[in-house]
Amino acid sequence: MHDPTAPLSTDDPIARSRAIEALVFDAPVLAFQEKMGSRAMYKRRVEKGAWRGAIDANAAAFIAQRDSFYLATASADGQPYMQHRGGPPGFLRVLDVNHLGFADFSGNKQYISAGHLIVNPKVHLFLMDYPNRMRLKIWGEAQIIENDPDLLTALTPADYEATIERGFVIKVTALDFNCPQHITQRFTLADIEIAQAAMRAKLDELAMDNARLRGMLAGKGIDPDGG
Repeated sequence: MHDPTAPLSTDDPIARSRAIEALVFDAPVLAFQEKMGSRAMYKRRVEKGAWRGAIDANAAAFIAQRDSFYLATASADGQPYMQHRGGPPGFLRVLDVNHLGFADFSGNKQYISAGHLIVNPKVHLFLMDYPNRMRLKIWGEAQIIENDPDLLTALTPADYEATIERGFVIKVTALDFNCPQHITQRFTLADIEIAQAAMRAKLDELAMDNARLRGMLAGKGIDPDGG
């Protein structure tokens, strides 16, 4: 098995893919894949260099469009916690090909995620695009940012009313778009308003065409209503 402590930064896509797989699929996971018959499929995927450890243009565009994500952390003894994070589209910032960052808005002041990160920096992010039935999974390690005014300013969304308590910077170790199966399509009010605006514009266009045709018929002495 590939050494999971090996560096992920490499120009060899297959070596990089193997290193990331060792991070994501530990021995119990590999054993369960063998048991269920899916190991060969994922092994082929690895040998094609499919696992990614850096944020490419496609992932960056996907991240920039999201107005929420789910953040998973764990305590020192492994107790997991999942938290919803929301803000304006793009509030999760791509800082470079290996780092993400976001501002920590004041909330219920439980500080479970922040407390976990003091003793266990490992995080997992789940980003959903419900209308297009897509999801992006991101593995990484997070750092709390409190005394870097320039970085906190860079992470602060413009024209968004929220109190910023701190920032988080995530060093990305792996990311993966995976299957849309069982993702139910959901649409925000903004999505619906955009669709309705297009529909209303089309209806206005049809109404104008109808009025023009009725006028043409009337000009020829033909009752447009067939009377």
